[in-house]
Amino acid sequence: MLLKNYRSQFAQELASDFDEKEIESFFYIILEAFHQMKRIDLALDPMIEMDAIQLYQWETVLAQLREHKPIQYILGETEFYGLPFYVNENTLIPRPETEELVAWILSNATASKSGLPLKILDIGTGSGCIAVSLAKNCPDAKVYAIDVSEKALATAQKNADRNQAEVTFLQKNILETEDLGQQFDIIVSNPPYVRHLEKAEIRRNVLEYEPHLALFVEDTDALLFYRKITELASRNLSENGQLYFEINQYLGKEMVGLLEHHNFKNIELRKDMYGNDRMTLAVKP
Repeated sequence: MLLKNYRSQFAQELASDFDEKEIESFFYIILEAFHQMKRIDLALDPMIEMDAIQLYQWETVLAQLREHKPIQYILGETEFYGLPFYVNENTLIPRPETEELVAWILSNATASKSGLPLKILDIGTGSGCIAVSLAKNCPDAKVYAIDVSEKALATAQKNADRNQAEVTFLQKNILETEDLGQQFDIIVSNPPYVRHLEKAEIRRNVLEYEPHLALFVEDTDALLFYRKITELASRNLSENGQLYFEINQYLGKEMVGLLEHHNFKNIELRKDMYGNDRMTLAVKP
């Protein structure tokens, strides 16, 4: 079968579940994964035939897409901040908003006043996308990353190895941690922040496949992780050290209040590309 002809069949099979733009995105992601071809390559060579094995691969992916399994989990990888990352059911799929957070950190990352390499800590690292991206783009920094999940840390280590990034990974339950053991210049976290009351807003592919441990917090204590990490940052950030969070879009004011309560200064609440309150920066006095 001609690949260009299969494209129409592929789109028809998914039309009842996804919009046209999303189906097109799926098609070209798979095209690159299976055939190492981009959109322009197919346009220039429209008579490419698929053999039986390739057709079976496409049909296998199509069946999983119809079940709303994320394409990133189907293929086992994704791209974040220009780097390749393995992902699986033990890690959240990295999102574009988090790339904005990484870009913000990198834009502010300056040499430590002590003259020593910057020390950066990523709390709740998951796939390692934040820690690895920072290590890759700040090669002189010492980057550490914490997660409660042993399986997530195994994936994060694979991603560090894949991208030749130096990151020290530690298994730790941050809620049971009283001290981080050393001082850092930058602490960043994208902790669980979706309240159960917001489940109705979550798409099926996220709700059914991504790890709830990394997604949800109780409605009655939505800032649980932020409060604990801010308390730790009060002790374990160096003077003028920076604390970054990715946050629940509905809790921007509450986050600013939390940071003010802990006497942080230069607090900034920033919107993401979609116009939602999504990240904060605060500086330790």
